[in-house]
Amino acid sequence: MIKLLCIGFAAIVLILAIVIALQPSAFRITRSAAFDAPPTVVFDRVNDLHHWNEWSPWARMDPNASYTFTGPNAGPGARLAWAGNKQVGEGRMTITQSEPGERIVMKLEFLKPFTATHTTEFTFAPEGDQTRMTWSMSGKNSFVGKAVSLVMNCDKMIGRQFDDGFANLRSIVEPQGRLTATH
Repeated sequence: MIKLLCIGFAAIVLILAIVIALQPSAFRITRSAAFDAPPTVVFDRVNDLHHWNEWSPWARMDPNASYTFTGPNAGPGARLAWAGNKQVGEGRMTITQSEPGERIVMKLEFLKPFTATHTTEFTFAPEGDQTRMTWSMSGKNSFVGKAVSLVMNCDKMIGRQFDDGFANLRSIVEPQGRLTATH
């Protein structure tokens, strides 16, 4: 009887491992919002990492987190490192590309509670009297990341945080304006 239980348990673990392994490795989470502000105004707030905590949804999750800035204030080479509570963890982001008023690309490195390296991209485009900002994060899921994706909708969770960031940024770049978000 114990032998059959062990075989059954091993079969369940094997099937679960196969299901996890077959999950997609690559992911991309994208949200977009229109701001009543010129592209350069929105771009400048994102491109200068010293302004990041003014609108970042994660800065509000741990007001006591510590931040270290290195490199230039803005553009390629600007780096922000953080260490905080369990919600924000520890990591760093570095601007790797910056095209004024158009695009910013960052290398995003998580150190705690898990290690991972992802790419974050912001694009800015005029849209009538507004600016369309698109915020994306992409990367590869580890085996653990694939397992987590079976029980947690990461697109929905991170997407909601992106939407919070848009709302926070809106309050800075267009205090009397409106925000239109799209998925």
